[in-house]
Amino acid sequence: MINNVQVHRAKMTKLFSAIISKFSTYNKSTLCGLVSSCERIFKVKKRTFVVLAVVLFIGFVFYLLPVPKFDRPVSTLLFDRHGELLGASIASDEQWRFPEIESLPEKYIIAATVYEDSRFFYHPGVDVLALARAVRDNIRFGTIVSGASTITMQVVRMSRPDKPRTLLEKLIEMILACRLEFSTSKEDILKLYASHAPYGGNVVGLEAAAWRYFGRSPLNLSWAETATLAVLPNSPALIHPGRQRHLLRQKRDRLLARLYKKSVIDSLTLSLSLQEPLPDKPNPLPMLAPHLLQRFTQESTQSLTRVKLTLDGALQKRVCDIVKVHHRHLALNDINNAAALVLDIAGSEVLAYVGNVEGDGSFAHGEYVDIITAPRSTGSILKPLLYAGMLESGEILPMALVPDIPTHFGGFAPENYTRTYEGAVPAYMALARSLNVPAVRLLNNYGVHRFYALLESLGMTTLFRPAQDYGLSLILGGAEGTLWELTTIYAAVAQRLLPDSQKQNSTFHASLFLDSPPERKNSLEPILSPAACWLTVQALLEVARPEEDMAWREFQSSQKIAWKTGTSYGFRDGWAIGLTPRYAVGVWVGNADGEGRPGLTGISSAAPILFDIFNCLESASWFEPPVARLYDITVCAHSGYRAGPFCAATKTCQVPEAGLAFSVCPYCHVVHCDSTDTWRVHSDCESVADIKSIPWFTLPPAMEWFYRKKHSDYKPLPPFRDDCYMALNMISGSSMNLLQHQEDRSVYVPVELDGSSGRIVFEATHRDPNSTIFWHLDEEYLTATQNIHQLSLSPPPGRHLLTLVDETGEIVQHSFNVLEK
Repeated sequence: MINNVQVHRAKMTKLFSAIISKFSTYNKSTLCGLVSSCERIFKVKKRTFVVLAVVLFIGFVFYLLPVPKFDRPVSTLLFDRHGELLGASIASDEQWRFPEIESLPEKYIIAATVYEDSRFFYHPGVDVLALARAVRDNIRFGTIVSGASTITMQVVRMSRPDKPRTLLEKLIEMILACRLEFSTSKEDILKLYASHAPYGGNVVGLEAAAWRYFGRSPLNLSWAETATLAVLPNSPALIHPGRQRHLLRQKRDRLLARLYKKSVIDSLTLSLSLQEPLPDKPNPLPMLAPHLLQRFTQESTQSLTRVKLTLDGALQKRVCDIVKVHHRHLALNDINNAAALVLDIAGSEVLAYVGNVEGDGSFAHGEYVDIITAPRSTGSILKPLLYAGMLESGEILPMALVPDIPTHFGGFAPENYTRTYEGAVPAYMALARSLNVPAVRLLNNYGVHRFYALLESLGMTTLFRPAQDYGLSLILGGAEGTLWELTTIYAAVAQRLLPDSQKQNSTFHASLFLDSPPERKNSLEPILSPAACWLTVQALLEVARPEEDMAWREFQSSQKIAWKTGTSYGFRDGWAIGLTPRYAVGVWVGNADGEGRPGLTGISSAAPILFDIFNCLESASWFEPPVARLYDITVCAHSGYRAGPFCAATKTCQVPEAGLAFSVCPYCHVVHCDSTDTWRVHSDCESVADIKSIPWFTLPPAMEWFYRKKHSDYKPLPPFRDDCYMALNMISGSSMNLLQHQEDRSVYVPVELDGSSGRIVFEATHRDPNSTIFWHLDEEYLTATQNIHQLSLSPPPGRHLLTLVDETGEIVQHSFNVLEK
């Protein structure tokens, strides 16, 4: 509160002193001369002039009187897009004091004026009739039995809470009430009264009282509830149990009877209202978005008191309930935190924001942390963005085979979640199955610095280190991202596929505020074309759903959802982000303190929440393909590369414009066989007339070793006939590979528990399953292997050369360095 009365008094005293001091310099004759001059100029009598001067002086002094103001701390209120209350914070002085009410219900206006000030709309701040009645009654009974305070005078008194209740202060209230009426409308005076009247305990104002005592807005109160709040400021302590609440009921019922007599309510409404009970203990206020409320009360630099958000209150409550239900099961595995975000893609608005699970109030597990804005390890959630980037640049085709074999890059050896290998897998399927090894190899081809720049241009702001510090681990969770940014990036991909008529703007931004400019935009227009986005979304449609949704394709009513999961190293973070043409949903599950838990994966922990949220959202028809941006090309049916002259089987594939220049199939070539198709031959060992040239799909040995285990239809190359094997190396190329091969690789030899030196395992593959491989270390023969080509070694520290030789004389060499312990 700003009490300006004393300030203005001091100013007025100073002004009067100056005037008196000025006039004291003039003698009586001077003043008389001034008055005489005014008489001649204005042609009025001396007495009339003096009266006018006094009236003008009093008016001037009245104008200088301060208008009562309120400057007390208030609660911060969050409202959804429909005006429903989502949450409120208590004011800094521990009072439930809402900001000044914006509109008053007609019921309350009638009830308050009938009870407190029946002539409110007619008097100038002081009710002379009520004042005369109060004086008469108080003189008659010899004590104060009746007051004469108007609503305006009560507003003045509430603005000066520390003043004593004396006749002088009463006179000052009357003067200031007139001043307030002179400068403020009746409606605004009623709003001031309703906003600052006491309602018992630490509840101040009509709006706070309505929510605390009845759990809803003043606009939705019944006549009995409105009457209760109209009489309560007169005796606010009566609201508490054990405080003669029957007196409060009597006051309410008398007011209802007066309303009936004035024909404001009918007899049925009166009868029903009299039967309504008084409110019991105060209700807790809604807390549907506590983390947003915390952000606005603690982090906002603006004075935000009534915050209108884009959230949908009903959806927000459903999402909160879904997260709460799943949290009960997750907590059994000591997984204590979860967050969810729902975005409207076309409108670029946030519809639901659950920053964390609802705790028990102890905050023992970090429930107060807003996970949506907290950087967390991304796991595999960035893989679709790499896939889209490579499609856009023409460096991959959806069905092109990507190697999935044991791989080492320096000391980094990525592994798939299943610890198995496919040999080769189509790029879109590698994404759908979230295979780590193909993703790392693709990133190595694309370039870490390029991918880093792509992520920044898409709107990712949590890359705090240089690209080289992340390295190839960037695609597997080596960097951190927020649920907010990652979900908005996915939503921006989906928005690129919407028709222009459905978009509200060409750049995506997730807005939290109604009618407010965006804080940040995700513009994909110059980065990813609709064609690349379409092919990426189609690949994500193939991601296998959780067990309860595995058979979704069998039901016509099932909606299509493009989605992706992510799991960080050490099972610390579980991610799931999904897309439909209408919504983008992001879910994170884990522990706020970073503790990992067995089984904490995106598919098992976050995905069930994701699909339960989608089940409560409206479904929509699937995206329309951007046919103007997609080009049909013929690709090899086996490799997915552009069809070459030796591809026996082909099919059509849609690609972005850059994909038209993709490589021709390197795995299909012509194989020369004998007339029985059993042996490979060449012109040095077989008549040219008897040689058959057959198109053959052949993978490199390391890829073939794993690929043929998963594909029974794969036909390995037939062996050379005995009289033709001498030209094997010259004609067929390399038949032997060393797995986990990387030149100049540095390794540690492990130490066993007993202190002895451990061993390093080397593994090789050969196109001929019956071949023999001879192993040499530093030109010293070690052993020979057949069928299964594995050898464990314990070499001393230093540089070594491993040499493999097969029966045909083909040689493979591998140098490596054993580090000191």
